[in-house]
Amino acid sequence: MFFYVSKVLWLFVQPLNLAIILLLAGLLAALVGRKRLFATGSVLAFLVLAMSAWTSLGAVMLNPLEERFPKPPLPERVDGIVVLGGGMDGAINFVRGGYELNASGDRIVEAAVLARRFPTARVVISGGPVAIIGEDEGDSTTAPRVLTALGVAADRLILEDKSRNTYENAVFTKRLITPKPGEIWLLVTSAFHMPRAKALFDRAGFPTVPWPVDYRTSGKEGISLFRKSTNEALQTTTIAIREWIGLVAYWLSGRIDQPFPGPGG
Repeated sequence: MFFYVSKVLWLFVQPLNLAIILLLAGLLAALVGRKRLFATGSVLAFLVLAMSAWTSLGAVMLNPLEERFPKPPLPERVDGIVVLGGGMDGAINFVRGGYELNASGDRIVEAAVLARRFPTARVVISGGPVAIIGEDEGDSTTAPRVLTALGVAADRLILEDKSRNTYENAVFTKRLITPKPGEIWLLVTSAFHMPRAKALFDRAGFPTVPWPVDYRTSGKEGISLFRKSTNEALQTTTIAIREWIGLVAYWLSGRIDQPFPGPGG
């Protein structure tokens, strides 16, 4: 239920959809003669789009998440690598049978690099299909095609193909792996996603070393106008809002212990 509620709510609060809803509400108000409501809806829609697409708001919101878990020195020994899904374009791969990467494809690339660096480490790909409408292919199904093509032996791969969100990534992976005391497991996911992911794996009783990738900010953006293309800025703002909402929702639901988890707990 949590999965479906989060998906539906997100449809309404992501910036572009929210602006469209506000504009539509304003137009409906105009049709019934409520000019003040029309003006309010139109102004709010403009502000949402302008702040999201024309300013560095998204980068400013995203950077604290990316800085929360700095990448540590690489351990001398690694027993396993857990890669969270989200780096593959599941809808396209489902139809074409390939291994198209999306904007978070660094997760899969880094998995291949780490697997070659630590040739005895097991590699877990955690992520099943997540589409509510239509069909897609989970990263756990697609990733073996690209990883084996890059030289990672198939018998090293462990596929967790049931999870649909980060909470299930942690719980199902722990259940599948049952890590032993003293083992060193790297947790690979996007830097902005690491606070939530690390907190959930800790809560599940799966100790990991955070290994953030897929950075979207330099940390030097500051408050500015038109620093990036409108599409890129809108995407960054959307990701930032989604991740902060995700943290608060997981905290309020009791799945993590604090709204902004850090290295100290």
